[in-house]
Amino acid sequence: MSNSIKPNVKKAQKPLTREEELLKENEYLRAENDLLKKLQALVQADKKRKP
Repeated sequence: MSNSIKPNVKKAQKPLTREEELLKENEYLRAENDLLKKLQALVQADKKRKP
């Protein structure tokens, strides 16, 4: 039995509808917002730790 490595080939995707584009962008922005909130919390915690 040989282990074959499959090439990383992307399938041609049909264009997203406007609604799908907006949903994808919304998901991205929510994730970015969550990340920034966590970063802000870490910075605040660091500021409290260092007088």
